[in-house]
Amino acid sequence: MDKNLDIDNIDLKIISLLNDDAKTPYTEIAKKVFVSSGTVHVRMRKLEDMGIVKSATLNIDFSKLGYDISAFLGIYLEKSSLYDNVIEKLKGIPEVINAYYTTGNYSIFAKIICKDTNHLRTVLDNIQKVEGIDRTETLIVLEESINRPIQFFDK
Repeated sequence: MDKNLDIDNIDLKIISLLNDDAKTPYTEIAKKVFVSSGTVHVRMRKLEDMGIVKSATLNIDFSKLGYDISAFLGIYLEKSSLYDNVIEKLKGIPEVINAYYTTGNYSIFAKIICKDTNHLRTVLDNIQKVEGIDRTETLIVLEESINRPIQFFDK
């Protein structure tokens, strides 16, 4: 952890509790951390201002919305200097829900969600047409076994 960041164990406890459920009211968090709800609010504002807390997100079961296929896509670039251009194009493809600039075999590792195999094929065709992408490798997810935030404290 960067020593220039002014955070302490109370901040880490607040983050851990919100990682478990981002909808937890500040009053409930305050009781668990033994501070006032105003203190939780002030500390959350500080964590946001410092860029530590970026947003609160929903954990969605996409399959219940008709998106039955999740896949990881290893993307090989023609040249690494094309990364920024390729990422901008990928941002325009709504099925791409995560993308990472990586070391190793792939230049970019992305996660995509699709309704079915026909939809997957269409999405892959669109991605492979992006200028700067040399080729891709698709890994279809059979089961997500772990999806959790880091825990700062034992529960």
